[in-house]
Amino acid sequence: MKPFALLLLTAIVSLSAATGFAFAEEAAATSSDSGSLKILGAGLAFGLAAFGAGIGLGYVGSAGLAVISENPALQSKVFIFVGMVESIAIYGIVMMFIILGQ
Repeated sequence: MKPFALLLLTAIVSLSAATGFAFAEEAAATSSDSGSLKILGAGLAFGLAAFGAGIGLGYVGSAGLAVISENPALQSKVFIFVGMVESIAIYGIVMMFIILGQ
């Protein structure tokens, strides 16, 4: 898990550095900067929420299948936990629309 976290951190740092250089070259176009930052923020809001929900769903899904295989009567409770994890992605979509609507 540590190499993946290091790769993700490297990607975030390189993307933030690349946007800084792009803004340094475009001194005349200041009106489109806020629009591009809105799109970047909306993409990050939804992307990170979906990424976190995917990781969480992997853990909850595997544990839920183990529980259902031992006691099928607990299937409805497992679906509740899966829905709770999926709500994180829905919150990301809502935040994306809020950011783009401003």
